[in-house]
Amino acid sequence: MTGSDIIVGLDVGTTKVCAVVAEMNGTGITILGTGISPSGGLRKGIIINIDAAVDSVKKAIREAEASSGVRIKSVSATISGGHIKGFNSTGAVGIRGKEVMDADVARAIESAKAVYIPLDREVLHVMPTEFKLDGQEGITNAVGMSGVRLEVEVFIITGAASSIQNLLKCCEKAGVEVSDVVWEPLASAESVLTADEKQFGTVLMDIGSGTTGVALFKEGNLRHASVLGIGGNHLTNDIAVGLRIPMPEAERLKKASGAAFAGIIGDSEEIKMTHAGGQTRTLPGKYLVEILQPRCEEMLDLIKGEIKKSSGYETAICGVVLTGGASLLNGFDRMAESVIGLPVRVGSPGNVKGIRAADGNPLFASAVGLVARQYKPETETVHYPGLLTTMFEKIKDRSKDLFKYADYLSLNNRKEGGMVCLRSKK
Repeated sequence: MTGSDIIVGLDVGTTKVCAVVAEMNGTGITILGTGISPSGGLRKGIIINIDAAVDSVKKAIREAEASSGVRIKSVSATISGGHIKGFNSTGAVGIRGKEVMDADVARAIESAKAVYIPLDREVLHVMPTEFKLDGQEGITNAVGMSGVRLEVEVFIITGAASSIQNLLKCCEKAGVEVSDVVWEPLASAESVLTADEKQFGTVLMDIGSGTTGVALFKEGNLRHASVLGIGGNHLTNDIAVGLRIPMPEAERLKKASGAAFAGIIGDSEEIKMTHAGGQTRTLPGKYLVEILQPRCEEMLDLIKGEIKKSSGYETAICGVVLTGGASLLNGFDRMAESVIGLPVRVGSPGNVKGIRAADGNPLFASAVGLVARQYKPETETVHYPGLLTTMFEKIKDRSKDLFKYADYLSLNNRKEGGMVCLRSKK
């Protein structure tokens, strides 16, 4: 086993930090160890207390090292939050030879990347979705084909520069380098969606604690990305306010006895809860459901609206796949199918061997997806431009090896308060 055989995924979430250590070889991915720690210093996916976040990352990393026996030096990390935005862009170039070469495709993508990006935002992903050759549409791979004009449509995901920078600083202070930053639902899709679901159309709903990521896939590519500012913590908060109990006790009740709608919990079922002063009370279980059901309906109405806005009802032939810790709420998938009106299933990470804690548990979907992306890069054409500009250079001054591709990063040209993004390095 060499160092390049070991890959680590780090999912930095609002309520938990997950680390997955995996070995990749010719037969697939083997999970060697996992680590999970309660998350501190984050709100809705954004770091608000870097010292608390660093402690959470350290604990997850140490646990993963202990369970795998591997010294972790570099990780691929997720990022989430309402600051994530996605949009389409197009580019076109003339073909220099008799047929399309890799260099022509690269030039077309570079042309599509030349869009105005505000100074406070940075590009995370640039993903080609479709090529056109002399007006012919629906081309997935134009290399080797004959033509005069090559057009490409790409989907670009951007994030707030400060949020990305703080994530990088957090990992750096925790003693690990960051080789890649991936939008969380995009990572989850690698572990929970099948090839057919990506090809024929599926909406992935990554329901985290603070936010819900919406990703629409069609013909193997990402076609829509957005983030809703609602998640599992809203359910916990409703329980805490409704029953007047501390948040940790509300979280425990949600996981142990929570349900999305009436009928799942019997009329005779009771719940026992502990108040802040140590006093215990017993209440009918239906009280808990009466608190959770309106919030679940609200969440699903927002999700339904996002699916409509992204033309998901016309595109998502395979329906909706739920993942993330909040998707485990008893009966939530059945309510989702009724409200949304599409087939719904709960997606869990699969196609991995080794530690069972990660295989089949939606909590580890993003972390497992991070290692899956690195195992099969040829199945998805994803371009990682210089993730950050000036501030990346500042971080590189402190740690020149912070990024795997640091030597290829270059500053973007800035114009009139913004920037023309991602020029090719001459």
